[in-house]
Amino acid sequence: MYELIITEKPNAAKRIAESLAEGKPIKESINGVPYYKITRNGKDIVVGCAVGHLYGLAEKNKKGWTFPVFEIEWKPSSEISRKSDFSKKYLNAIKKLCKDANSFTVATDYDVEGEVIGLNIIRHACRQKDAYRMKFSTLTKPDLIEAYENKMQHLDWGQANAGETRHFLDYYNGINYSRALTSSIKTAGSFKIMSTGRVQGPALKIIVDKEKEIKAFKPVPFWQIELQGAVNNGNIDAWHKEDKFWERKNAEDIFNKVKDEKKAVIDKVEKKEFNQMPPVPFDLTTLQIEAYRCHKASPKETLSITQELYTSGLISYPRTSSQQLPEKIGFKKILSELSQQKAYSELTKKLLAKSHLKPNNGVKTDPAHPAIFPTGIMPKNLNKNEQEIYDLIVKRFMATFAENAVRETAIMNISCKNEIFIAKGTRTAIKGWHIFYEPYVNLEEEELPKANKNDEVKIKRIDLHEKETQPPKRYTPASIIKELEKRGLGTKATRSDIVDTLFQRGYVTGRAIEATELGIKTVETLQKYAPKIVDEELTRHFEEEMEGIREEKRKPAEVLDEAKSAITDIITDFKKHEKEIGKELLEANIETRDALTTLGKCPACNEGDLQIRKGKFGSFAACNKYPKCKTTVSLPSNALIKPANKICGTCNFPMVLAIKKGKRPMEFCINTKCKSKYAEGEAGKLAKDIAQGVVEKSCPQCKEGKIVLRKSIYGSFLGCSNYPKCRYTEKLENKQ
Repeated sequence: MYELIITEKPNAAKRIAESLAEGKPIKESINGVPYYKITRNGKDIVVGCAVGHLYGLAEKNKKGWTFPVFEIEWKPSSEISRKSDFSKKYLNAIKKLCKDANSFTVATDYDVEGEVIGLNIIRHACRQKDAYRMKFSTLTKPDLIEAYENKMQHLDWGQANAGETRHFLDYYNGINYSRALTSSIKTAGSFKIMSTGRVQGPALKIIVDKEKEIKAFKPVPFWQIELQGAVNNGNIDAWHKEDKFWERKNAEDIFNKVKDEKKAVIDKVEKKEFNQMPPVPFDLTTLQIEAYRCHKASPKETLSITQELYTSGLISYPRTSSQQLPEKIGFKKILSELSQQKAYSELTKKLLAKSHLKPNNGVKTDPAHPAIFPTGIMPKNLNKNEQEIYDLIVKRFMATFAENAVRETAIMNISCKNEIFIAKGTRTAIKGWHIFYEPYVNLEEEELPKANKNDEVKIKRIDLHEKETQPPKRYTPASIIKELEKRGLGTKATRSDIVDTLFQRGYVTGRAIEATELGIKTVETLQKYAPKIVDEELTRHFEEEMEGIREEKRKPAEVLDEAKSAITDIITDFKKHEKEIGKELLEANIETRDALTTLGKCPACNEGDLQIRKGKFGSFAACNKYPKCKTTVSLPSNALIKPANKICGTCNFPMVLAIKKGKRPMEFCINTKCKSKYAEGEAGKLAKDIAQGVVEKSCPQCKEGKIVLRKSIYGSFLGCSNYPKCRYTEKLENKQ
């Protein structure tokens, strides 16, 4: 008999076993699933692992395409989806390990999702009513030992009930609303899987509202007067104190008054210093926003990378809302360990020399975890993206302990024929925390030349600029996450997935997120016939109810009964207008499909449009006048292809964007015979010589193959003859 510790993932099982073992863990496996045997204080322990959720929700007694549906149950994930087949062997392994266990401890991630994973394994696989619970924020040895020695006597039932209720609510909303939308399309004589959900609908409405605001925007003209000059051998750029003139005549009157002047005089100089406090520690949302700003990493990518860094023991648990670092994590110890890394050695020495280490904590808190911080463990074999996010987290952690930066602003009033022009500059006087957060400090440095009152300004030019007001900016993948958090929609762990789903369903598109016609029409149709589906107030209400469950102030059954009643009323109203909804959605779907797949005019018939199609062997472009025009063009199968909305300047074929994971989008002409794809000049001569065997080069990577000329839809390039064993490639640089 032994104690069985259940972890969320294989990496966590390994780290827990190594941390708790008095000797070396014995690694064994069941059908390829690893588990570890250890001894601690004379007690036998087995550490097993899941791979995330081993159970999912499914309908009880499924009776075709009916809705509303509320009879659901937990089933093994492998029985619900083929994509989850891999989880079956993990569940079977845990079931076998349960048989000889007389004590059970859950050591999944300490949040509502982790609690649900642990609860389902204990309840369904192990046939137990309760278990011990380890609570930790890092997968480091000291934290894991403390979590084991001080484990809770029961599951965190507040978290477990709140998490399970959230799953039920998401399933109720998702399946019923999605079936209703899909059914409405059927009544219009077509078929398309449509989806919306408890948070997805309100999130889409936020983006659509922004799109409508942009489309309704009417620019207003205004005028500005700029003075460029020099004082004491330093250049200045000043603008009339009125800033924006909304009447052309007023601007022209002042411009005509000063336009021929060659001299002006300094009327006043003001300088002010202000302290700039260090940044607060990262919570997940702030990290996702900063990672997007600094590295253009999407929120989903950032979450995925931080999860890997966490399971490798390099950072604390990332799914946190806290912006506070408690002293108990050991600031000095972490900084001392970071000092062993060459990149941070000098910076950590400066912090360790301080008499007292106190972070600039933010206001946001999380009952389960502190803010994100590095553990100090030395990283090994991080890829480029992981290294970037890790560095950002380390630099942010260090910056929170540093001194204030001091910034100086200077304002210079310049009088030209009694018209006042203002020049402004801001510079960093004392770097303070900037030193620790470089290169991520995003501040403009504009220093004005030294000058005093009555100094003469030599005017170089005075210009009258005609401008107009700009529409609101669209959301980015990062700013929409921030907006959802601000409105209390979704959770820190689910928001990036919600936004990703909107892209997958064709509701939104673009890096600056733009609602498609389908997205706009879906929201408009739902607002007309079933407004509560996109009502953020209703969604926020149930978020608050679930927090009440976590705090054990509300009962799950009460919240679920209220939700069932609300959904039933919404579906009843929906069914009354099903045909009208279906007709409007189908029209929008066709319009959106054409917009997202049309590349441009067919160069062969010049009547139809080339559109992206999917076939048995991947994507291709074909004329929509088929069978009258049978033009087809192959497209790369290893990239997401989108219209570039451009025509090739060389051959007049449409151009597309090829988007590959982890790489910048590549724009290219779809014509494989386009002259733009062939190297010219020195590069062309080299390509010809290699192709004819006049020049022979060994592959610098594998040392075995020869460099040969290769061609793809992207153009000509050099590559190893040992492909695919060796994937070395070399660009052909055109040099005239």
